[in-house]
Amino acid sequence: MSSMSRCAPKVSLLAAALSLCLPALAAAQGGDDAQKKKDSAVLDVITVTAERREESVQDVPISITTVSDEKLDVIASGGTDIRFLSARLPSLNIESSYGRAFPRFYIRGLGNTDFDLNASQPVSLIYDEVVQESPLLKGFPVFDLDRIEMLRGPQGTLFGRNTPAGVIKFESVKPSQVTSGYAKVGYGSYGNTTFEGAIGGALSPNWSARISGLYQHRDDWVDNTFTGKKNALEGFDESAIRAQFLYDPGENFDALFNVHARSLDGSARLFRANIIKPGTNDFVDDFRRDQIAIDGINFSELDTHGASARLHWDFGSLSLYSVTGFEKAKSLNHGDIDGGFGAVFAPPSGPGLIPFPSETADGLPHHSQWSQEFRLASNDWGRFDWQSGIYLYREKITIDSFSYNTLAGSVEDGYAQQKQDNKAWAFFVSGDYDITDQWTLKGGLRYTKDKKDFVAFRTVSPFGAGPIGPLTANPSANDVSGDASINYAVDEQVNLYARFAKGFRAPSIQGRLVFGDTISVADSEKVYSWEAGVKADLFDRRARLGFSVFSYTVKDQQLTAVGGAANFNQLVNADKSIGRGFELDLEAYLTDRLLVTVGGSYNKTEIKDPNLYIAPCGGGCTVLDPAGPVAGLVSIDGNPLPQAPRWIGNITARYSIPMGDGEFFVFTDWAYRSKVNFFLYESTEFTGKPLLEGGLRIGYLWHDGRYEAALYGRNITDRKAIVGGIDFNNLTGFINEPRIIGAEFTARY
Repeated sequence: MSSMSRCAPKVSLLAAALSLCLPALAAAQGGDDAQKKKDSAVLDVITVTAERREESVQDVPISITTVSDEKLDVIASGGTDIRFLSARLPSLNIESSYGRAFPRFYIRGLGNTDFDLNASQPVSLIYDEVVQESPLLKGFPVFDLDRIEMLRGPQGTLFGRNTPAGVIKFESVKPSQVTSGYAKVGYGSYGNTTFEGAIGGALSPNWSARISGLYQHRDDWVDNTFTGKKNALEGFDESAIRAQFLYDPGENFDALFNVHARSLDGSARLFRANIIKPGTNDFVDDFRRDQIAIDGINFSELDTHGASARLHWDFGSLSLYSVTGFEKAKSLNHGDIDGGFGAVFAPPSGPGLIPFPSETADGLPHHSQWSQEFRLASNDWGRFDWQSGIYLYREKITIDSFSYNTLAGSVEDGYAQQKQDNKAWAFFVSGDYDITDQWTLKGGLRYTKDKKDFVAFRTVSPFGAGPIGPLTANPSANDVSGDASINYAVDEQVNLYARFAKGFRAPSIQGRLVFGDTISVADSEKVYSWEAGVKADLFDRRARLGFSVFSYTVKDQQLTAVGGAANFNQLVNADKSIGRGFELDLEAYLTDRLLVTVGGSYNKTEIKDPNLYIAPCGGGCTVLDPAGPVAGLVSIDGNPLPQAPRWIGNITARYSIPMGDGEFFVFTDWAYRSKVNFFLYESTEFTGKPLLEGGLRIGYLWHDGRYEAALYGRNITDRKAIVGGIDFNNLTGFINEPRIIGAEFTARY
């Protein structure tokens, strides 16, 4: 939820020591308040950049949750990927049918279940001020971060790409003239090995640098009972590196340069045939997590790299900012989609019914993304401050789609290709005005122009349909989005706010021609959101509260009908969808040694379109929706959005005991999400049960917090859950991560 101190009873002492690796913590606790309350723990002042300026999170009229410091370290333990944030923040769900390579984000129920590499998502992920538009870029590993900020609701004024649901911002620890760094090593279940570290400091009086890196490994631990190979699948090797260089001559200019790269080599998502008991959403009785029986090929390869330059000129009353970003990705993901072996017409086959084999691969042989922003901002103009800028964006992608005949030895029997060139630009302006010392009015507008040029063709069809194409689409759209809010400072501790925002997502295109003969285009969607909330520091900053209520309407929402009997993605626009609910963030020192955080959200979503019909599952599921006017279609009017849990709750607790020259601590965290629909239609089988997962960390900190040795556990109850499905063939699903238990040692300097 927010940054946490590592030693409650000795706040000022530890803050000074940990400032080398936890700058946000030191800035918050190293000042006058800590000195005045040296015998009493207080919460940090959290600084965010949600409105492109550094502000206290309590002063920003947006529903925001931040994650930093120890909580981030704890919940990221055990080699997990970015999905560890799911349900750890109110109104956030994250899932993937690609495993570690392709996370799909949902905020307040708004997301996209589309598994195509050309998918557009309504949640924008921004890493060090550069948008990561491709789904393959969104899974960059989490390491050496200052903080994570989650901004809920449309953010269409100040951020550049597809933000109708919200924004998740990652801010790396920046270089400084002070030498600092850390090294972390860990080992756990399934050979889970982690090394993470950073080092930074001065290169000269004007230049500083910081180099950070991550390596994670997990052994294969799932047996393939069809081939008889033990420990055949589910392992991976992943590495990432980031180098930053800061030029700061101490005058009116500074520049931050960033280069980064990632490499992933491991198993693709394991699809498991017929693991759902018909007529229920339970596992079949003989299900085993560590076994699978597949006859197809399985692997996942992904390489990305990028660079950015963030320049800042200070002209006194004005500042000029330039952010230039470049990203490039290359991938190939190959999986056995039917989740079993053989077929009913080619025995032996199983497990359960395998109507026909399906083995596919998707590759991204070419991808490039360029973005450029120029932003001019006022500096302390009194009651009125403003910022304005232009944003330029271009992305070019090529996607290869393959089909393979498993029964003939996995020879290629289908191929199609998509190419897309996306160009966009925007102009934005935003300002805030202090009407009085208590009332502040904020607002902004953004004009966006977006154009896509798309072409797709097929050379070979696995069904003997022959070549097709080239088929083209050239959608374009322009829109004005924006926001307006008012903030009332009741006193120095309590703020009330109300906000209206409009978001926009440009048209999307699908062209998976291996399994179909047409392309589909979804028109642009618009989101209208209303929100009101309270933010308060309580009990002399021993507690902090954030609470918001919201309601939104999505006009012409872009939805993806995934799977069905043909395993084909079809884009559609729903007339509208609605959502409403609330969010809670609370943290408090219950004693000087016990820090507790509580988060929760309620999201009720509903599709409202009586004329929208889609194809349900093709694999024998129990469909609950009424039949449409055309055979084989059902109505989804009134259904909740997919992967949109109504309830999310999370809690953490940290208790410390001084011991020797350090402290012994226990940290536990728990996250809950209620049931979810996997697809647009409702069925008994393709519904995820409520899921509760917990973590535990027990450790010792010494030498003023510089050294830490800890034991950890993730999914400590070893909860086993179906978290997604493949619906075109049989009752195939995929599952959550297993329990991981391990040990870590960290040294900070």
